[in-house]
Amino acid sequence: MEYVGYRVVRGPDWRWGKQDGGEGHVGTVRNFESNQEVVVVWDNGTAANYRCSGIYDLRILDSSPTGIKHDGSMCDGCRMQPIYGMRWKCADCPNFDLCSVCYHGDKHHLRHRFYRLNGPSAERALVEARRKSKKITARGIFPGARVVRGVDWQWEDQDGGPGRRGKVTEIQDWSTTSPRSAAYVLWDNGAKNLYRLGFEGMADLKVISDAKGGQFYRDHLPLLGDTRPSGPRGQGLQIGDQVTVDLDLEIVQSLQHGHGGWTDGMYETLTTPGTVVGIDEDHDIMVLYPTGNRWTFNPAILTKVTSSSESSDSVLSLTSSTIMSPSADILNTTLQTSTLSGTASSSQFVVGDLVRITEDADRVKLLQRGHGEWAEAMLPTLGKVGRVQQIYHDNDLKVEICGTSWTYNPALVTKVASGTESPSVGASAGAERLSALLKKLFETHVPGDAVEELVKAAANGDSQRVEELLLKEDANVNGVFAGHTALQAASQNGHEDTVRVLIRFDVDLEAEDKDGDRAIHHAAFGDEAAVVEQLIKAGSDMNARNKRRQSPLHVAVNKGHTAVVKKLLGLGCHPSLQASTFDDTEGDTPLHDAISKKRDDMVTMLLESNADVTVANNNGFNALQHAALRGNPR
Repeated sequence: MEYVGYRVVRGPDWRWGKQDGGEGHVGTVRNFESNQEVVVVWDNGTAANYRCSGIYDLRILDSSPTGIKHDGSMCDGCRMQPIYGMRWKCADCPNFDLCSVCYHGDKHHLRHRFYRLNGPSAERALVEARRKSKKITARGIFPGARVVRGVDWQWEDQDGGPGRRGKVTEIQDWSTTSPRSAAYVLWDNGAKNLYRLGFEGMADLKVISDAKGGQFYRDHLPLLGDTRPSGPRGQGLQIGDQVTVDLDLEIVQSLQHGHGGWTDGMYETLTTPGTVVGIDEDHDIMVLYPTGNRWTFNPAILTKVTSSSESSDSVLSLTSSTIMSPSADILNTTLQTSTLSGTASSSQFVVGDLVRITEDADRVKLLQRGHGEWAEAMLPTLGKVGRVQQIYHDNDLKVEICGTSWTYNPALVTKVASGTESPSVGASAGAERLSALLKKLFETHVPGDAVEELVKAAANGDSQRVEELLLKEDANVNGVFAGHTALQAASQNGHEDTVRVLIRFDVDLEAEDKDGDRAIHHAAFGDEAAVVEQLIKAGSDMNARNKRRQSPLHVAVNKGHTAVVKKLLGLGCHPSLQASTFDDTEGDTPLHDAISKKRDDMVTMLLESNADVTVANNNGFNALQHAALRGNPR
């Protein structure tokens, strides 16, 4: 029960879509179902069980609401004394400590490494320097958020009654021994008071329009429930050590952000031991491989080989001929079955059908080629049930599932008999034990919320209802529900009539969601060329960049949406903008992306639209060099 009241965010094993509201959104640990499952109430009101033993769905963002403190310590940033929550001790300076707020707020030297102490008697865990570490924006109940009463509300009608709203003005302490465990709210009726936000696991409030709560170093946070020895990977390495990479590819790519990046040539590092030949001033590790290649790594990725003599022999015995793409075995095993269902028709489906996606990830990756392609973000949808939103002319299905929409090869989809099953939201085993809590959540739901109704009507293409709602006196055409505006929802789902109505009511064409995506990005993602044209003619910026610095053209190329690529190029979009973020660290242009996807048709379209073949990405490769690197001779 020591974890009750922790403020948490999603962890490395998260597989539950957007139950939390998206990466960075915050929730409160409410109680435990067992020593392996914890119940969390997210600030958006969703509640579910999550894994916290062996598999870690959650990270601890702030433990101070539980009263954990480090007696005799003082934060050298803000002078908090003693430090509550996690304590961060500089590994390079004597007697220098920070609280979590100051640590994530970039106090002190960013090149210095720190020890994290989860509690007063906890083992010290050395984390990497902050300078090259990934930061995530916290979102939820923070100053500026709009809230209604939540699952634990017991304050009668202080808020003015069920469904009444208020604005969070400050995060405060519920008690002197429970810092940052309450929110001060000014209600629309003029009343104001303090409400529990983590104190004893209570959630008096539910957010309906979240706010930003600063940024945090995601990979520096402890995993909820992790009691393993906290000695970090890769620390204490010396030149001459033999090392291996034994993490999943997706995790490696994530951790390489800011530490040299990732290229396809590095696949050899996943199967072959190497030798440490250098350590730079940021503590990044340079490793030499038998092929003669040298790669720079985030030290957190590397594991020291226990027997140096044994590993040395293995290094010498390996040659480049033994190195293959990790997908080679997958291809060998799945090609045998691809002819059985690779040409399946979607005639058995109709819009509105409930369907289940196959659980076989290898098969999905193979059969998605040319059918919307595969993205790692699709992994949580495997084995889940969703609803058919659209059937394309080539029989591919657009399915709403796990809080978003994906395009699937119909061979990967099985129809669920009507009335026998409902879409899964990805809750873990044991969720039925939340029935009482979920009932309370349902009872505190705001009936008839105008913004929610508007966004849902737009997502369903009910243009008549959208217009009726917008004609009301208090209508908000730019209101946000579930992280999206009505225009974004209508655009992604291809509802041209609804988009037309929203434009007529002066909708904000450039409103951004939490990822910085605008309506035109959503239309590109949804393969809706007609809506793309409609938005551009209404004044949308066809070269708009999201937080990943991706233009709509980047999105369309990566999703394999030929019609949208053709439409954007035909309307004169910039063909050679560069993206440069966590998801696209290499500064690639759409031409680089088309080459990576081996989409010769898109390469041709881009070149005919004067895409610049001389633009080099962050690795120094122009389009021709990138094609050679990717093994694409065309």
